[in-house]
Amino acid sequence: MSHTILVVDDSPTVVKFVSISLKNQGFKVLTASDGMDAIEKISTLPETEKVDLVITDLNMPNLDGYSLIETLRHNVKHKDTPIIILSSEEGDDDQERGIQVGANSYLVKPFKSSLLVEEVAKYLD
Repeated sequence: MSHTILVVDDSPTVVKFVSISLKNQGFKVLTASDGMDAIEKISTLPETEKVDLVITDLNMPNLDGYSLIETLRHNVKHKDTPIIILSSEEGDDDQERGIQVGANSYLVKPFKSSLLVEEVAKYLD
């Protein structure tokens, strides 16, 4: 069975690049344009489906990545779902805060597709 990954980013270009990279590796990909959209997509999934990993940007309208991560971590169904932050924010403070709110890892944009796939494989293999 293929794993399902939710990609959350307000940049259509990033969403497309990440989605193609993951689909080429056999993953099922769901996409969301911001944190609110992500929560809506996750909460409307049928009981038989689940998100195995979340990849999220930090700076997005409506609900940012930090708030999305906190929301997921407070939901019993998603408290252990691996979360990878994919952000252009390079500062140590951003990375530290991301890990503190519950992300498993932090990748900085721009990034190589191979690095992303390697990071995803760490959590899903």
